[in-house]
Amino acid sequence: MPRNDKKMKNSQLYKGSLNTIIMKLLEENGKMYGYEITQKVKAITQGELNITEGALYPALHKLEAEGLLDVEIEKVDNRMRKYYKLTEKGTTETVNRLSELEDFIRNMQSLVNPKLEF
Repeated sequence: MPRNDKKMKNSQLYKGSLNTIIMKLLEENGKMYGYEITQKVKAITQGELNITEGALYPALHKLEAEGLLDVEIEKVDNRMRKYYKLTEKGTTETVNRLSELEDFIRNMQSLVNPKLEF
């Protein structure tokens, strides 16, 4: 299967985890701006996962609307840059979502690669 086809199929699997991925990165890095988030994901996954602006910014805006992110605007190189960081509620929710994601991964692993022992 060509690499691009693989990415297209995987995009639906990753889509449901996008908010958790964003929140985990913000938990680890403090505050980040949008492009920085996309590049960090690309680097961590060695180019396997590319988050588009069309997916990232609606997710960031939704998390902000839910009170999980704060936004800070700073002037950088004569441009205004929007930084995102977790609120206190966002930090708590990150722990919950990561736990849910870990359970999901564990369950999927059991289904995809079941152990033969009972």
